[in-house]
Amino acid sequence: MGGGGFTRLPGGSVVVAVSLPRPSAEAGAGSRVRVLVHAANRPRALTRLRNFGLRAVLRGNAEPPTPDEVTAVLHHPDGVVWRSVSVPDGATELWHPIGSLFRPAV
Repeated sequence: MGGGGFTRLPGGSVVVAVSLPRPSAEAGAGSRVRVLVHAANRPRALTRLRNFGLRAVLRGNAEPPTPDEVTAVLHHPDGVVWRSVSVPDGATELWHPIGSLFRPAV
């Protein structure tokens, strides 16, 4: 059902998962986020990420999305979500819309 950072769904669409450095200036060194994209095919999913300015970091990801991650992105109206990878042990962070990744933290 998956491999190479994406999972093909029964309807033919895919969910692509990438882990990448957090693009905001406030984030500390080593801060990473996990981004999930639902699209008709893998090239279209990567194009959606490039349209958000995430260009050079989209190669070589080999960790496919988990079933919980697939559920999260399928239930989001935009079909593109993210959450921090570097949260303290035991803490759970909710998924955020992709637009909030580029806004300054308040």
